[in-house]
Amino acid sequence: QGQLVEAGGGVGQAGGSRRRACVVSGRTGRTKTMAWFRQAPGKEREFVAGISSGSSTYYADSVKGRFTISRDNGRNTVHLQMNSLKLADTAVYYCAAGSSKWYLVSNRENAYDSWGQGTQVTVSS
Repeated sequence: QGQLVEAGGGVGQAGGSRRRACVVSGRTGRTKTMAWFRQAPGKEREFVAGISSGSSTYYADSVKGRFTISRDNGRNTVHLQMNSLKLADTAVYYCAAGSSKWYLVSNRENAYDSWGQGTQVTVSS
């Protein structure tokens, strides 16, 4: 299993943008399905966006049209571009990696076996 190191996050304004990055160590990073989850205070962790090894993408309804997930296999990096931020986007964001078919993205936590440390993203008004 590779290790996941997250970068980015911090504080953004409502209507603004933030960009998250997740670097996957190890040789198998490019074969993994990658995803972002988030957990807001007092709520369960939820799926945000995912990208398969074949670059199929899947988004939660709450972020569709605002967030974009992408991957750079040459740098073993996955990005989450967050636009049109809302107060409801405030949460700890986690990068995750799992194994699945090249065209599939799961929104279930148990499909992912490696997790980043989590980083706070706060959206202010």
